[in-house]
Amino acid sequence: MREQIEAIKKSFNEKIENLKSGEELEKLRVEYLGKKGEFTKILRSMGGLSPEERPLVGKLVNEAKGELEEKIQSLKEVIRERATEEKLRNEVIDITLPGVKSPMGGKHPLMITMEKIENIFLEMGFTIEEGPEVELDYYNFESLNIPKDHPARGEQDTFYIDDNIVLRTQTSPVQIRTIENQKPPIKMISPGKVYRSDDVDATHSPIFYQIEGLVIDKGITFADLKGTLEQFVKKLYGDDIKTKFRPHHFPFTEPSAEMDGTCFVCHGEGCKVCKGEGFIELLGCGMVHPEVLKKGGIDPEVYSGFAFGFGLDRMTMQKFGIDDIRLLYESDMRFLKQFK
Repeated sequence: MREQIEAIKKSFNEKIENLKSGEELEKLRVEYLGKKGEFTKILRSMGGLSPEERPLVGKLVNEAKGELEEKIQSLKEVIRERATEEKLRNEVIDITLPGVKSPMGGKHPLMITMEKIENIFLEMGFTIEEGPEVELDYYNFESLNIPKDHPARGEQDTFYIDDNIVLRTQTSPVQIRTIENQKPPIKMISPGKVYRSDDVDATHSPIFYQIEGLVIDKGITFADLKGTLEQFVKKLYGDDIKTKFRPHHFPFTEPSAEMDGTCFVCHGEGCKVCKGEGFIELLGCGMVHPEVLKKGGIDPEVYSGFAFGFGLDRMTMQKFGIDDIRLLYESDMRFLKQFK
């Protein structure tokens, strides 16, 4: 039996010299030390030995197994180190090579203009309020003095979820929500995305950005409205811009007006862009209608206010001299890279 154990050890040592991988080592371990291995066969044949011989043979088998296990463990470490060295040789990095720089992004012209406008109004003491883009019909129309059969709805036809839920056509609903949740004095703007079922062309888009403003306090007059808006456009476009107000109609303001600014192309001389008038429409405005104040729980006999609203896209086009609104939404990097 001793000679048989020595023969197994010799056979193991011969085979272990030629191993190159962990997989081959594992197969060898199973062959000699596994449940059906060579040493297991010896242990199963011990039934023919005398009681005195069995402990001696068992001891020899355990010692031999321990010796083989130590060699297997040592060889595992050697194979692991070889694999690591091979991996390092194949993954050498030349640290003297120049690094690959990630391209730096830039702000979209719409966001550049929006941030500029927000900062202007923040400096004037306004707060910035936000509201949902999916809006209730009540806030989008009815609370703004536009009942269900009012013709003004045709001008702002939008995308309906159902009869009572729409994609907002303006950010005016944020003004109503602010009136309901805050007590005067109120001085806020509400920037955000709005939706209308317009055909896409050089000046129209079904999705665009709008900024609306609201001021409510005691003694607010149209003079406050005019002074605020003139100060705003001068800070945005420069002191040389000229403005004029034209009477207009909005259901939620009375009296109402539209404010024009000198054309960014001809600077007031008259051209194709401004249709020879020298001015381009900038925004709509007016004194808050008493019915709107009442629906917001504010007494129109005590408080008055003004509101205004404009398309951020139009302001952006005027500021940067862009003649097609589609350029703002086509994600053409050749165009957008100009604004980094």
